[in-house]
Amino acid sequence: MAPEPDANRPFLAAAAELLGQRGFTCDPDLLEPWLTDWRGRYTGTALGLASPRTTPEVSALVKLCARHGVPIVAQGGNSGMSGGATPDASGSALLLSLRRMDAVRMLDSEAREIVCEAGVILQDLHEAAEAARLRFPLTLGGKGSATIGGLVSTNAGGTQVLRHGTMRAQVLGLEAVLADGSIFDSLTPLKKDNRGFDLKQMLIGSEGTLGIVTAANLRLLPESGGRLVIWAGLGTIAQARQLLLQTQAEAGDQLEGFEVIPAHSLAAVLDHLPDARAPLQGEHAWHALIELVAEVGQEDRLQPLAESLLAKALDRRLIEDATIAANETQAEAFWLLRDSIAPAERSIGPAMQHDIAVPVARMADFVEAAIPEVETRFPGTSAIAFGHLGDGNVHFHVLAPPGAVRGEWEREQGKAISRFVHDLVTRWGGSISAEHGIGQVKLDELERLGDPVSLAMMRAVKQALDPDGILNPGKLVRVARANGNA
Repeated sequence: MAPEPDANRPFLAAAAELLGQRGFTCDPDLLEPWLTDWRGRYTGTALGLASPRTTPEVSALVKLCARHGVPIVAQGGNSGMSGGATPDASGSALLLSLRRMDAVRMLDSEAREIVCEAGVILQDLHEAAEAARLRFPLTLGGKGSATIGGLVSTNAGGTQVLRHGTMRAQVLGLEAVLADGSIFDSLTPLKKDNRGFDLKQMLIGSEGTLGIVTAANLRLLPESGGRLVIWAGLGTIAQARQLLLQTQAEAGDQLEGFEVIPAHSLAAVLDHLPDARAPLQGEHAWHALIELVAEVGQEDRLQPLAESLLAKALDRRLIEDATIAANETQAEAFWLLRDSIAPAERSIGPAMQHDIAVPVARMADFVEAAIPEVETRFPGTSAIAFGHLGDGNVHFHVLAPPGAVRGEWEREQGKAISRFVHDLVTRWGGSISAEHGIGQVKLDELERLGDPVSLAMMRAVKQALDPDGILNPGKLVRVARANGNA
């Protein structure tokens, strides 16, 4: 039930006065696009949409919300996969958009640092770094909409984690507004700082439940001299694992990305993208997408390295065929095939999509064991797996049988399938969330399968930093609010 309108009028009036016409609205038409998550699984309602322009405005707004007991759901690009930025159906929460906070406050080329506000889009960050002949070492398919605040709050991964790590490894400093409106300012990076807890790391990946990220100091790297992209066809994912080990041994830090793609996913993308072409002739059960990079002045080393790697892989019968992108356009076309898997499969029909992780050394074995186990347990389904072979992140999708009704099938069978997959992952010593967070989607599963000690620690931190439970309630970790609700 939505809150009584009269009870909210003092808060709404104060919020409108604080942020002005551009910064606050209750217009249903302006709110509507931001009330449903990217996957379309969750739709909520909200008191209004706040769009502050500065960190002091965020601070003042949070203080106002704290006084009135109004929950806050912070949102960046609304491109998350776990419903973590969607309000519930009660209508009691305020939706807080950070998209207007899109300034690059500082770029220091010598120190290789950039301070971005939370609303800066990842693609814009890439372009700002490139203009300074530097680069930001994290990318993903949604770079045109994902924001820095959201990437920090969910500890995003992407296709370059193999070499550079997740968002956590890119953050040198952080600014955030806490539940009482106080501003945590740790933007200035220090190589050595032993004054207790590394508090910024606690906020990274907390999904807006401990504080609202307003800016981040991020590390930059020297621009690469060039890249070379390889597409290889293989018979098994176990061969892909051996190819990865060989490539790591010979290419070292020049190996930037290593993705595995099954034949089903490639076929789905080719059907989905009218102008797409298969990189190789013939049929291959698995495909590997490999990216090598070189420092400036060493570009001429890439081609001989790639040719040597492929020649040895052919001799060892690890690959059936391979091609090297002839130019940057073809390299981008190869990556587009990889980045289009999720929308291509969504167009096929209902599916339960799982963002999971297992120990890197066991990923190939897990995929080979899990696919038949799931398909046997749920007849008519098709299980597929793709992802970042070098970091153990498996995108494990279970496609519905032909004729299944979207929405109905997920409600009736989907939860049982996800429960089964998560049990499998847990038995293999893995994680039910690799890079998309817990949000609403996996809240119950984390409580069911999570380590009790770890869960107790998270609840204690949440209770200490947000005792009234106003920051993104109902996400990541469930605790009792002051009014008795979860």
